[in-house]
Amino acid sequence: MKRSADHYAPFTPTDDALVLASVSSQAEKELLHQWLKQQRHEHPDAKVEVLQLPDDDPPPGVLAQLVSGLKADEDRSVVPVRVFWVPGGLPTRSKVVALLSGRDTYRPPDILQRRILRKDPSRARVVAGEPAKVSELRQQWTDTTVAENPREFARFVIRRAILAIERVELRLLGPEYKSPRLIKPELLASARFRDGLSQIPGAELDKAGEMLDELSTGWSRFSVDLIPSLGRAIFSRGFDPNIDYDRDEVEAMRRNLENHPAVLLFSHRSYLDGVIVPVAMQENRLPPVHTFAGINLSFGFMGPLMRHSGVIFLRRKLDDPLYKYVLRQFVGYIVEKRFNLSWSIEGTRSRTGKMLPPKLGLLAYVADAYLDGRSEDILLQPVSISFDQLHETAEYAAYARGGEKTPESLSWMYNFIKAQGERNYGKIYVRFPEAVSMREYLGVPHGPMAEDEAAKRLALQKMAFEVSWRILRATPVNATALVSALLLTTRGVALTLDQLHHTLQDSMDYLERKQTPMTNSALRLRTPDGVRAALDALSNGHPVTCVEGGREPVWRITPENEHEAAFYRNTLIDAFLETSIVELALTSAARADGDRLEAFWNQAMRLRDLLKFDFYFADSAAFREHVAEELSWFDDWETRVVAGDVDVLLRAKKPMISGAMLRPFFEAYEIVADVLRDAPDEIDDKELTKRALGLGNQYVAQHRVQSNESVSALLFATARQVAADQKLLTSAADLAERRTAFRDELHAILRDMDKVDQISREQFYARERARRSVPGGPV
Repeated sequence: MKRSADHYAPFTPTDDALVLASVSSQAEKELLHQWLKQQRHEHPDAKVEVLQLPDDDPPPGVLAQLVSGLKADEDRSVVPVRVFWVPGGLPTRSKVVALLSGRDTYRPPDILQRRILRKDPSRARVVAGEPAKVSELRQQWTDTTVAENPREFARFVIRRAILAIERVELRLLGPEYKSPRLIKPELLASARFRDGLSQIPGAELDKAGEMLDELSTGWSRFSVDLIPSLGRAIFSRGFDPNIDYDRDEVEAMRRNLENHPAVLLFSHRSYLDGVIVPVAMQENRLPPVHTFAGINLSFGFMGPLMRHSGVIFLRRKLDDPLYKYVLRQFVGYIVEKRFNLSWSIEGTRSRTGKMLPPKLGLLAYVADAYLDGRSEDILLQPVSISFDQLHETAEYAAYARGGEKTPESLSWMYNFIKAQGERNYGKIYVRFPEAVSMREYLGVPHGPMAEDEAAKRLALQKMAFEVSWRILRATPVNATALVSALLLTTRGVALTLDQLHHTLQDSMDYLERKQTPMTNSALRLRTPDGVRAALDALSNGHPVTCVEGGREPVWRITPENEHEAAFYRNTLIDAFLETSIVELALTSAARADGDRLEAFWNQAMRLRDLLKFDFYFADSAAFREHVAEELSWFDDWETRVVAGDVDVLLRAKKPMISGAMLRPFFEAYEIVADVLRDAPDEIDDKELTKRALGLGNQYVAQHRVQSNESVSALLFATARQVAADQKLLTSAADLAERRTAFRDELHAILRDMDKVDQISREQFYARERARRSVPGGPV
């Protein structure tokens, strides 16, 4: 096809063309008339018939004309034509005002169109989609649908025409405006869809259509601009409006999305995540995504607004066979047409700050679409979203104490948006690590995996864990997490600026040695000014308290703020997880009889097993390699362990950090284990949590646990999983003995942690004495 600056030439001088013109206003009709006049002048021998189509479903008379036009000649070309309005006027950051004013919209109101064109004729142009012969369209219709009525063929042609025009407009607008249309009519007319529907007892086409209406988004270009603009307006109230990206990752993802559909799987710490993903895609000029969300978020005017922004609301329960089938076909259509999907890999917000296990439900539907041959490959794109701070940590602290979740509503949304403006929460960080190929894990479409459910599920689990692992590795450590982690170790004792600065350097050295990504705020912790900036951002109980009025200010985390601080600390535990396990395994080996090296490895693997519900680990072989690498800083460490010189290894290690990272989890496990000693053989979740909260509060009052944050309904939920994995929640003859033995094992781990903490304190005091002995040093 020959392309000019103002239109796409739809036919040659010898063509017989049926032009389907989608115009409605008088101004658009005049533009169409001028364009047709030009075409006829350039191609005087061409036969051109024009049929004007309305924006919505054509009335019977227009449909009858189209049926007649399609019967006239199987070799005639069908050419879709539409007036394209070029956005223009105000800057992108003022898009909301521009859209509502009509000065920067994709189809200005009819009353404004002539005035706009008088001032700027370039604002509108007639564009033509790729032509197709009637015979080609009829063959496509026969291959993909079960209909035989000529009127249904005419509707099919209209749908093809709309899609052809939109491909042209997409080239003009850019990939960020790519959006699926006509999902419902395309699916309902599909032979594949109807064949599957016939296999479901009692399934009705009308009911399936209602479900498609419920799922469909009605995406519009207006909302593609409006929703990210509103989203940015919301988070900019409390965050730096400039999101922090890794530009190399963005460009790599751009190249990938040009070749394959993708599922963007993001980490989930805040309701803001659902806002940030479309903002990130639009401002990087990347194709938009369909984001899945729970139906609980469809309330008030937010439901329609979010639907039009590409949100797909899912029912809370997927127990209806027809609904599951419709959803599976809906997902298949999206990926077949190379549109992108998005949802949280964790399924829900993490209330603890650490990464939750991946959910596989929707991923299985995407895998089915791939194995059915709807795409040559589908990319699973990990997305890491992290924050310097969040106002939601107060809500999470309430959950930890046993509080209930507040239902979403308009008043809830008002309070959420209001809270964004209460103070400065810092920056938002978005990372796009390397994508995971579905083809690599599932093999070729229609391959053996398509018939082997067990093998497919195992592959899905491996894929999902790999995505989560890449998210963890890409998430940068920030200053908030490092400072919170340090102050939590003091259990309420305040530290000076110099003490904080010098103590943080061991952790900074470790992170740099491991090449762990860090934010600029974390890198600035190398200087006292950077530490002071982080402390100022966290002060006033968010969650740090500054005590002033003495010789110098000091900072602490009070008991009532420990749960909030723990959320931030938990975001970085994975960076220190393996080195923490090394400390505990060494300490355990030191008190072992017999082969201490074997005892070291046995304890390392046991700790990995106990913590597997809270954290992500590499497979067993890779984990052993990582542990060995952690000890490679000390020459001939294995000989030292065998000889019993473990104390030398421990005192040479910096940082000593297992207590800071893992104590709350093992204390929570121990509290639950203690509850189980006199609990019924089988106890439900709610009762176990209630008893654990009560016993935990008693232990806090008695100083039998060191941390308020250990008494957490959120941690107890995982502790129950650990107990179940140890088979301590089902009746057995030796259940009481095994429950007691498990409690004693956890108690021994915590005693090992006490020793590590003691060495850490000795290192701290030695550093303090050294600093104070330096002339001109702090007093």
